Amino acid sequence: MPGLPSDLDLFRIPIKNMTEVSMFILMGFTDDCELQAFLFLLFLAIYLFTLIGNLGLVMLVIMDSRLHNPMYCFLSVLSFLDACYSSVVTPKMLVSFLSEDKTISYLGCAAQMFLFIALGTTECFLLSAMAYDRYVAIYNPLLYSVHMAPRVYLPLITASYVGGILHASVHTVATFSLSFCESNQIRHVFCDIPPLLALSCSDTHANQLLLFSFVGSVETVTILMVLISYGFILLAILRVHSAEGRRKAFSTCGSHLTAVSIYHGTILFMYVRPSSSYSLDHDMIASTFYTIVIPMLNPIIYSLRNKDVKEVMKRVGKKSFVTKVYLHTKC
Repeated sequence: MPGLPSDLDLFRIPIKNMTEVSMFILMGFTDDCELQAFLFLLFLAIYLFTLIGNLGLVMLVIMDSRLHNPMYCFLSVLSFLDACYSSVVTPKMLVSFLSEDKTISYLGCAAQMFLFIALGTTECFLLSAMAYDRYVAIYNPLLYSVHMAPRVYLPLITASYVGGILHASVHTVATFSLSFCESNQIRHVFCDIPPLLALSCSDTHANQLLLFSFVGSVETVTILMVLISYGFILLAILRVHSAEGRRKAFSTCGSHLTAVSIYHGTILFMYVRPSSSYSLDHDMIASTFYTIVIPMLNPIIYSLRNKDVKEVMKRVGKKSFVTKVYLHTKC
């Protein structure tokens, strides 16, 4: 009938309104070549330090039998997690600094987002599990090895990874179910949720609500677990009569509390706030900080404030020096 769309026209309507996007362009920080060269060298140094620091800490825990306990098992898992976390974002960013081709495929962007969210959420849960581990160690040190046996801490580590994967799956599916039909230029150095939502031509209110509620729930649960654990730790410390005992207890928890404060503070600034206050430029700096800089800081925080780790590092350093001297004199 005239005036009515044909079956073929009805079939074409969804296709006309939805443009397929096969790739995205990561715009990055700047187009200035000199500044890009400086940023490349800066982030390359940070990335190398992150890998050496975190993987070196993992090797120390594996090699030294005195570090074979739940506390350092958690620390080695955290260090390995940070090395992977940084590797999801930094190599692609470094290539973009030197190349005119700043594109990332649609599937590559989805994979990057999934791994980024999964590893970040896993770290949140792992930091709360480490707070519980510190509570057990200080509250009842004589039964620490019993209460934190492998049957306890291994499920905690596994649950952290499962929680991270589930959380990442929800946001990745929700974000890439949207249509991207106006532009494929992402104002960011990697595929994060807020810049992709800003890019979409679909209604993103449900995604923003999902982001706020899920990230808010994860943050509330993990921070609450940390606060409860440290509340009991504080009560346990107050019962310690000797100044040396209190100093040792504070030293044991200080590094972990510092790492928790920096990490959660940045995430709360990034995600748990009204969408009207989003600034993509500020968010890009903040997300780069907790994705690239914090993984570099963690080995420093835990090494400098941990007596056992410092002693192992000194012993390994002396052993390497003696070996070099022996080989040199033998030659």
